[in-house]
Amino acid sequence: MRRARRDTNVSTGLHSRPLAVLAAALAVAFVAAPHASAQAQSAQAPAAKPAEPAKPAPKLAGKPDFTGVWDRQQNPVSQPTARTGGSAQSPTGPQFAGQAPPIKPELKAAYDAEVKRLADAEQRGEPTTSQNTMCLPQGMPAMMLAIFPMEVIQTPKQVTIIEEAFTQVRRILMDKPQKSFEDVEPGFYGHSVGRWDGDTLVVDTIGIKETVRFQNMPHSPQMRIKERMKLVSPNVLWNEITIEDPVVFEKPHTYTVAYRRMPDYTLLEYICEDNREYADDKGRQKIRIN
Repeated sequence: MRRARRDTNVSTGLHSRPLAVLAAALAVAFVAAPHASAQAQSAQAPAAKPAEPAKPAPKLAGKPDFTGVWDRQQNPVSQPTARTGGSAQSPTGPQFAGQAPPIKPELKAAYDAEVKRLADAEQRGEPTTSQNTMCLPQGMPAMMLAIFPMEVIQTPKQVTIIEEAFTQVRRILMDKPQKSFEDVEPGFYGHSVGRWDGDTLVVDTIGIKETVRFQNMPHSPQMRIKERMKLVSPNVLWNEITIEDPVVFEKPHTYTVAYRRMPDYTLLEYICEDNREYADDKGRQKIRIN
């Protein structure tokens, strides 16, 4: 007698067993064939390469190596923290990280009037003479804005920074005590000493000439510039700059500048020749070269 199970489509009768076995074999072959084909294709295809681990930042004598040429980035690579100050747009636009410098009220009116005078002259197409037009170096801290690429040469005893614009050279003496204000001869770059705080280069600079102005901002002989430089990735350097001046500022002013490494760039010669295209050459001896 032929019996059929209600819960399957396969008959269990003797006459139908060969057909059932054949059907089951075909079903297994049908299901296994794509799997076997996929295995064959997988065996022929090259294995996927594992993701390369991030390269560590270069080291020099156990410390981060800043050696190389750097170009300023229009924006820091991530949102500045409360410590770095400024806004997400810094250092674009006004070079005060989107904030007005905290000049004391008794000095601010004169500062605002000077900024307006310069802006009005620019608007009229009559820009006034500046340090740049007089071929004077930008000095500190303006040179760290790197409007042209800058090169860092690092040794255990000194970090040298060369700004392509005006061929400015700044030296940071490592692990040296800072001098007193009275013992420093004022200059364009001041007297800079540095030390390592973990992986951060901490720099203290004093002795900037009062005629060296950053964004036309006045300062006194007591101005002090503090920097904290660190690699946030192997090819991105951040410089947190804090300007202190108890005579001019109500409080310290902090902003952050970001730089990206340029491994294939060599600094070019940059000589400012006193705007000689406008100079009067009377009295010069003209030498003819045949």
